[in-house]
Amino acid sequence: MIPVAGSAYTYTYATMGEFMAWMVGWILMLEYAIGNITVACAWTGYFVQFLKGFKHILPDFVINFPLWLRTDYRYMFAFCDKYGLDPHTQMPYLFDKIPVAVNLPAMVIVLLLTILLIKGVKESTRFASIMVGVNMFMILSFIVVGAFYVKPENWTPFAPNGFEGVFMGAFLIFFAYIGFDAISTTAEETENPQRDLPIAILGTLIICTIMYVAVALVLTGNVPLGHIDTQAPIAHAMRVIGKDWFAGLISIGALCALTSVILIYQLGTTRILYAMSRDRFLPKSLRLIHKKYRTPHVLTWISGIVVIICTLFMDLNISAELCNFGTFTSFIIICIAVLILRKTDPDRHRPFKVPFSPLFPVLGIVTCGGLMVYSMKFLTTSSLYFPLWLLMGVAIYAGYGYSQKRLEEKVKVQRQAKSKVEV
Repeated sequence: MIPVAGSAYTYTYATMGEFMAWMVGWILMLEYAIGNITVACAWTGYFVQFLKGFKHILPDFVINFPLWLRTDYRYMFAFCDKYGLDPHTQMPYLFDKIPVAVNLPAMVIVLLLTILLIKGVKESTRFASIMVGVNMFMILSFIVVGAFYVKPENWTPFAPNGFEGVFMGAFLIFFAYIGFDAISTTAEETENPQRDLPIAILGTLIICTIMYVAVALVLTGNVPLGHIDTQAPIAHAMRVIGKDWFAGLISIGALCALTSVILIYQLGTTRILYAMSRDRFLPKSLRLIHKKYRTPHVLTWISGIVVIICTLFMDLNISAELCNFGTFTSFIIICIAVLILRKTDPDRHRPFKVPFSPLFPVLGIVTCGGLMVYSMKFLTTSSLYFPLWLLMGVAIYAGYGYSQKRLEEKVKVQRQAKSKVEV
């Protein structure tokens, strides 16, 4: 219905005005950037597991990847504190004062994918399609192989942490649904967005939900809940049932999956920032297009570098929680935008109509809002950081975005007045 780049930002701009659009764009920046950081750090875990599968081929210094080269300094200090180790013996220090801990694999993969995105969307899409294909094959293989080793007694009790555990699980699992709205960020690069985007979003939503449930059932059926490896759970499950060779293949599938997710996050971040720059909320120089590749290379580099820097100090748990807060908020605003547009522009041509409206938008608002409010009783730092991020957004809009929009309108009025005088 609004076939331009920008995702929820563009839809909000068309229905709720520029201030709400800016805030949604600001939230989406947090959502995609933090999501990218989290997935990049998770990529490191599976990369290390992948290397261990070649212990008979690769040298020991590669297999035993130093911990300080695959995590952040926060984790290093927590690790040393947990096992009573001296941090100075576990990681190098600059000038004997500054600890050095860098997630090198995460930084490298983000850098490589940033370069790929600058090369062009077609190349990036082709690469992502290959990664997704490999991942789908591996997931289906895990479900089929793991199903033969399921122990039903592992499901008893079925919900050991009760209702609160299910609710917190629902809050965290929303992290897996961030990429669906990223599909709409490429609306301008789709041949028939009015038809293709709804099919793509709903189709992937249904398929992925079914696969999520199947993987969760098989995983918990193979390994008791308390023994699941949080760093590489599926690969660990295959090792538990004695399928070491398959665990290596699973690590490949996980790497492909996480690589495609990082790529989508990078693409979504760039396209949202481009739309905001085009609307004068961000400096015009940011939306410069590469002469050869015809991609917004400045924004792509900026988003990639920010993610690389943040992998040095971001806490994974806080990152995931912040990302979910941003996701819930943007989903709520989009649901409100659907209701508003139905009232303010009922005659607009709608190639795709939300069924049973306003039921689904209202359910979306209630569900997302309920999960946000309920989760705050369990969260600490992230529930404070998110309001601070919103306040920063308001301040930047008041200081730059609003003034730029007013300046643009003033120039437009002056041009119109000048043209009338000349006539």
